[in-house]
Amino acid sequence: MAINVKSMMEAANAVVPRITPAQAQDMMAKGGVVVVDIRDAPEVQASGKVKGALHISRGMLEFRADPSAPTHDPNLDPAKTVILYCASGGRAALSGKLLKDMGYGQVYNLGGFKDWAEAGGAIE
Repeated sequence: MAINVKSMMEAANAVVPRITPAQAQDMMAKGGVVVVDIRDAPEVQASGKVKGALHISRGMLEFRADPSAPTHDPNLDPAKTVILYCASGGRAALSGKLLKDMGYGQVYNLGGFKDWAEAGGAIE
């Protein structure tokens, strides 16, 4: 049976907790956290990104997250906590589930960049 976006989102939201900007800031302050902006490049160029976040578009996430791939980003480590965000949280949820499926243990969905900016989060 084919799956649809609704079922994919339900599955992702069931395994990737949504956190608030305040919770993300607390986690980031403790260290050992990687924040990943998975929006496309034009979105990041138009608005900036969370200060210190990696920019890895959703389409490249698997290739950057797999430690055995030649395109692996060494900043992504399955042992670290990963916080993902996008424009509204949907792509972050789906990406979070993907990382969980790839063996990443602690993965969180920050939601949308707008939420971070409106909460006064640092931007670069």
